Amino acid sequence: MIRNAIRRFMYGRYGNDQLNLFLIVLYLALYLLFAATRFVPLYWLTVVLILAALFRTLSRNLTRRREENDRFLCLVDPAVRWLRLHRTIRRDKEHRYFKCPNCGQMLRVPRGKGKITVTCRGCGASFQENS
Repeated sequence: MIRNAIRRFMYGRYGNDQLNLFLIVLYLALYLLFAATRFVPLYWLTVVLILAALFRTLSRNLTRRREENDRFLCLVDPAVRWLRLHRTIRRDKEHRYFKCPNCGQMLRVPRGKGKITVTCRGCGASFQENS
């Protein structure tokens, strides 16, 4: 019964997305920092953050909220890709990763093959590396 009432209330509203999740996590981090330091401007910043997240969640202007989220994702995407690449490199024990000196593309070669000639698939440049 309550679930249906919440569904009816949220119908046509934006809901949550990646930007809202970021705002809420930032709110929690700053609120914990405020609790430790009792720095009053930090409290007001947390209030603004939680109100912005609530406003975005309950908004009926779907196109505007999607545009905001798309801009946020465009800003964050390079950092997310970098983190995922380095997590993959750290976990992959069977390959070595090299950057092409010509175009900068990441190349993967098997470990333990000694000195090998690597050819970049992107630009066709060849160079020697120790795997």
